[in-house]
Amino acid sequence: MSENTEVTITPLVDGPLEVKGLSRVTDCSGNIIEESQRAYLCRCGASNKKPFCDGSHKRVGFTASD
Repeated sequence: MSENTEVTITPLVDGPLEVKGLSRVTDCSGNIIEESQRAYLCRCGASNKKPFCDGSHKRVGFTASD
C-alpha cells in the first residue's frame, strides 16, 4: 500500500462514513482487517459487521446531527 495515496472520509447523510482511496483498516493490535479503495464504516453503533456498515442505520432510524 502506498503511503502517498489521498484518502477522503465523508459522513453520508444519516448513514455511515464513506472512506475513499486506498486505505487499510486495522484492529487495536494492528492486524489488517481490510485493505480497499472504498469502505463504509458504521457510525450508528448497530452494525453486526463493525467497524463496517451493514445497513442497520436504516433499521434503527439513525439520524446524524452533521
